[in-house]
Amino acid sequence: MLSERAEQLAGLLSGGQQQMLAIGRALMAKARYLLLDEPSMGLAPLVVADIYQKLARLRKELNLTMLLVDQNAKAALTLADRAYVLVNGQITRSGIAREFLEDAAIQEAFLGRKRAPICS
Repeated sequence: MLSERAEQLAGLLSGGQQQMLAIGRALMAKARYLLLDEPSMGLAPLVVADIYQKLARLRKELNLTMLLVDQNAKAALTLADRAYVLVNGQITRSGIAREFLEDAAIQEAFLGRKRAPICS
């Protein structure tokens, strides 16, 4: 838990602990909106899952609005209501996040799933 590191300098925390600290600081300031830039970057999969679970809980319990930018598309789409695909700074696609999770082209391009081969 982060509370065990209360006396430690923030720069000496692990990446996941630093992400949790940044979110905690925003909540202490009574933020109504969170802008999250790559909250999963460089973190172990279990830490990413923990952070996204906490974000989902905070979003629901505190009715927070979040703008999330993350290359971990599956995690981001699981949390999001809406999704946008940016290519060279331009929005090339937008829609309902859960529909993106089910879209074959999105799966192939961003979620690492290959389309099943067509059998004759």
